[in-house]
Amino acid sequence: MSAPDKFIIKESIATLKKLQKTAIPMVATRIRALIVFKQYEETGISKRRVADLVGANHNSVQTWRTLYKQGGIDAVLHYEKHTGRPSDITPSEHEQIEEKLKDPKNGLRGYVELLEWMEQTFNRTFKYNTVLKYSYRHFQSKIKVARKSHVKKDEEAVSTFKKISVRSVKK
Repeated sequence: MSAPDKFIIKESIATLKKLQKTAIPMVATRIRALIVFKQYEETGISKRRVADLVGANHNSVQTWRTLYKQGGIDAVLHYEKHTGRPSDITPSEHEQIEEKLKDPKNGLRGYVELLEWMEQTFNRTFKYNTVLKYSYRHFQSKIKVARKSHVKKDEEAVSTFKKISVRSVKK
């Protein structure tokens, strides 16, 4: 077996513990590993022993150690959540869909009509579930929700009705 890799951690244990308390769980484990490395800074400790003490895989501990050596504490604190594959819908398409859904006179009665509109407008096919989940995730849309007002209502007639009803209430 080779000797454990020794390196110096610039931050104090107290500073690391403060960072650990405020960090998200994924990053807190990394900082816990740094605390263990800091405790054994003079004698050195193997990545496998740190992994056992922290409760992580030894390869993860090695990755975190390398991150710290190359980029310092900022590199260890940086965490990007990977959401999987990219969206089938482009940002320009997203804007057009948003305009269509927010238009009170759009006349869409459901996701099937939205799907048909998207396929005609963007000249490509989409799966129904893609449209359904995307609309729910990005626009909080729901199936079969009653409209707040009729699509073809006359705004002038509404204002006249409100004026008349206010007069009759005052009498």
